[in-house]
Amino acid sequence: MNMLSAMTRRQLMMLCMLALLPLSFLVALAFGTIAIPIGDTLAILLGQDDNSRSSLVIEQIRLPRAILAAFVGGLLGITGATTQGLFRNALADPSLIGVTAGASAGAAIAIFGAAELIVLQGFAGLGVVSLGAFIGGSFAVIVVYMLATDRHGTSVATMLLAGIAITAIAASLTSLLEFFGDDEMLRRISLWRMGGLDGANYQRVSIVALFGITIFVLLPRYATALNALLLGESEARHLGLSVQRIKIQLILLVAVGVGISVALAGTIAFIGLVVPHIIRLLIGPDHRYLLPCSAVGGAILLLLSDTVARTVLAPIELPVGLVTALLGAPFFISLLRHRHHFGVR
Repeated sequence: MNMLSAMTRRQLMMLCMLALLPLSFLVALAFGTIAIPIGDTLAILLGQDDNSRSSLVIEQIRLPRAILAAFVGGLLGITGATTQGLFRNALADPSLIGVTAGASAGAAIAIFGAAELIVLQGFAGLGVVSLGAFIGGSFAVIVVYMLATDRHGTSVATMLLAGIAITAIAASLTSLLEFFGDDEMLRRISLWRMGGLDGANYQRVSIVALFGITIFVLLPRYATALNALLLGESEARHLGLSVQRIKIQLILLVAVGVGISVALAGTIAFIGLVVPHIIRLLIGPDHRYLLPCSAVGGAILLLLSDTVARTVLAPIELPVGLVTALLGAPFFISLLRHRHHFGVR
């Protein structure tokens, strides 16, 4: 049997993922501590059943959680693909620019220094911890950018090294706060770092939708530029690209996307690293297809992971960050072992 052409493979992959996304969303709504038949779930979504207990569960609890999961997973997936293209390294991760560690440190500071304010809603539906995380992540990215920029421009290599240094400092600060915190603070910090979607509500959905839709629209416009950057910065300049301006804009978009995701859902590892890598193995490195497919793949993985987190030990809910690694890593290893079937080496 002849191997599928690259174009046919991309089209088939995109069609499969576009079919899996609504299916994953429906599964996330139907399954949980209380299982709701798929037919009833569809009826509720279509407005044909508004008075049952199942309707209340889906509309008030599961629907905002599923929407938040889809947006956060999509943001992590597309920003991961962008980071790997920017650094020209398939092992790169959005956390390399320090935003994840900075957000963790910001959340830890909020928990440690403002414990009595945790119950407040904060600004625009964000809690104090989420605000602390977003501020911490933003501050980390600003510091990394300043360290990597001089009169000659922004060095990607220096940014990588600065990100590693800032990540180490932020992680040390978080560990220091954990050391001095009491048992309740320690538990809050630990659970937040594992990631979770239990705080989902429509206010948070509106926030992530505002940022998410903007990033989903803007990042694919840089697909051609990222393809050129794969050749090297000098080659990209010869093609007429303003490399410095493009790098700044990409870093800003990645920082905002990851920052809002971490602020709303905590630290969810693995998606930004492995989902783009899996998509690249399946369809190739062309960012015109890689970016949207990584967004859809990240949304699917987080929706399914959150469903497993809510059901596997119900009524106990596992941190979704642990489940993403447990679900994704074996599949990724299997894909690497059988990559020759997909025509990659």
